[in-house]
Amino acid sequence: MGVRFLKIAVVYLMLGTLLGLYMGGTEKFVLAPVHAHLLLLGWASLALAGLIYHLHPAAGETRLARIHFWLHNIALPVSMAALALLLSGTVAAGPFVGIGSTAMFAGLVLFGVNVLVNVRAPA
Repeated sequence: MGVRFLKIAVVYLMLGTLLGLYMGGTEKFVLAPVHAHLLLLGWASLALAGLIYHLHPAAGETRLARIHFWLHNIALPVSMAALALLLSGTVAAGPFVGIGSTAMFAGLVLFGVNVLVNVRAPA
């Protein structure tokens, strides 16, 4: 599971970086919050989760880890697409930002519970 998290994190790193390059090249920065969220919730958070699951395989093998992975990776693209639409003037996208963000938070809560319950210091 740790490797899955690390590999998807790299995908978000590439997407966030491409968006940043696009914004810099066009000098249109309206999507800066999407760029920041892709890099923080996509790259940084998922890479750290992957490293934790790699170092603590018992936590990575749990149902909590699998649910966290899928919830996060469904919710993040939905919420980022909706946020991009909202920032571009589509007010109707607002509820989808909230739904996606709430689902992502639920996944992060599962990650937190998993770490608190299943990550142990080496003996």
